Amino acid sequence: CSGKALRGITKPPWRMDDYLPISLLNDFTFCPYSIYLHQVYMETDEGLYKALPQTRGTLAHEAVDRRTYSSRKDVLASLTVCSHTLRLTGQIDLYRQDSRTLVERKYHIRELYRGQVYQLWAQYFCMTEMGYGVDHLAFHATASNRTIPVALPQEAERKELEALIEKIRTFDPGKATAAGRNKCLHCIYCNLCDKTTEENVYV
Repeated sequence: CSGKALRGITKPPWRMDDYLPISLLNDFTFCPYSIYLHQVYMETDEGLYKALPQTRGTLAHEAVDRRTYSSRKDVLASLTVCSHTLRLTGQIDLYRQDSRTLVERKYHIRELYRGQVYQLWAQYFCMTEMGYGVDHLAFHATASNRTIPVALPQEAERKELEALIEKIRTFDPGKATAAGRNKCLHCIYCNLCDKTTEENVYV
């Protein structure tokens, strides 16, 4: 991990190839089988499955990923983070050092889904484990310039996140079923999925 030295960890009892990407938390919550399909198709042409919402999401993150979102020295963008206790790794969007606020950017937010909140919680635990002080969490919708604050996770939320991570680690794609018609209709992998005969709304 980049960033500050980890506190309270003196030995490296971990293997980085055993760490889950933080992005899987939202994908798994939406549909567990989608993380399997992502692994299958990740090396293919994104045009086979990527839909308009994902393209817009990529554009929303573009300035952050290129680190051109802000020239202010108190704003950290696209920082790689990890947690050795949760065995997670990923990137944050923005961390405002002056207000100690961690921000996840989206193109459009109609409502917040649990999987999105799990991702922000995971980023929070990574940041705090790395020694950063985080007092506030928020989502920011670039299309409407709307900011939505999120409460800091407590012990109960950490246990909920740990339970989700364990489900991901023990997931058997051979036993998976379709997530449900509404989710399938809005899944970018729907037309490539062997668990449903639905076609997604992006066709």
